[in-house]
Amino acid sequence: MKRTAFYNIHKKLGAKIVEFARYEMPIQYSSIIAEHKSVRNSVGVFDVSHMGEVFVKGEKALDFVQHITVNDASKLFPGRVQYSAMCYEDGGIVDDLLVYRIAQDEFLLVINASNIEKDFAWMQKNNKFGVELFNRSDEYSLLAVQGPNSLKTLQKLTDTKISLEYYHFTKINIAGIDMIFSRTGYTGELGYELYFTGDDKTAEDLWNKIFEAGREFDIQPVGLAARDSLRLEMGFCLYGNDIDQTTNPLEAGLGWITKLSKPDFIAKDALLKAKEKGLERKLVAITSEEKIFPRHGYDISVNNTKIGNVTSGTVSPMLDQPIALGYVETKYSEIGSEINFMIRGKEVPANVVKLPFVKR
Repeated sequence: MKRTAFYNIHKKLGAKIVEFARYEMPIQYSSIIAEHKSVRNSVGVFDVSHMGEVFVKGEKALDFVQHITVNDASKLFPGRVQYSAMCYEDGGIVDDLLVYRIAQDEFLLVINASNIEKDFAWMQKNNKFGVELFNRSDEYSLLAVQGPNSLKTLQKLTDTKISLEYYHFTKINIAGIDMIFSRTGYTGELGYELYFTGDDKTAEDLWNKIFEAGREFDIQPVGLAARDSLRLEMGFCLYGNDIDQTTNPLEAGLGWITKLSKPDFIAKDALLKAKEKGLERKLVAITSEEKIFPRHGYDISVNNTKIGNVTSGTVSPMLDQPIALGYVETKYSEIGSEINFMIRGKEVPANVVKLPFVKR
């Protein structure tokens, strides 16, 4: 298994380490609820260096990105980020990703850790534009600094005034390190992601300086478990749970990033046909007033008849009630629909609600 440049810090902090996407990653340090609330209320730091970074360079870099992704990358300019997805010809999702336009002829694609090899092979297979593809995932470290006090923390570490809009990025020097610095994240809070190269000492020095700068805000290290509960409160999809090669972006609620009017792209025909036919199922947000813990894989039912299944579930640390995402037959997908979690053979009342679960 691989280790990130911050592994020794995680061990020193007593983090619970688990295998994730062939990396030894911190799942939690103190408690999931405490770490979760530190991000919602102040500031927390995630090591997400396991994520993949693929650079696309060449005269036809835009043409390539347009061909393999469902969003309209032509809307991007240098300094802008876009949430998108790649699909197979049948509409199934290869991966969801972030698209950074570095320059007119250069893009950075940030992909999920568990999909790096698969995604890169998919990109190579569909590279009919003569662009250069560079998988630099092992070279880059990535920290996510998230929460209401993230800006105040990071501003201490640079002479450059940080004034980024959401889903924008810049190249900046933070604590003596040149990096790609974006106002993005997976928590729904004000937050930033820091992409940089360097050895373990470079990474550890940056971590320590960030924590010194955030000391007055009670900055906390945050593991992957709280990252999951934070993204679920916002209704953000997780590849492998809520989306995968068996789901298409329209039924997953990602129609807003699927630009069917743009020129030909992989899966366009399949997605147009799916839309014309009508969706048989939709991903919905579900809550319940009962004291339960909805888990991935639980059936969703009406009158003891299965109508779908839970893809992600937890008890929200901020709401103290069960929340879940799940696919249901389209006729049960309207806000307010009364449905049930099927738990140990018993129907537990629940309702379809509007996202996000936690309003910011």
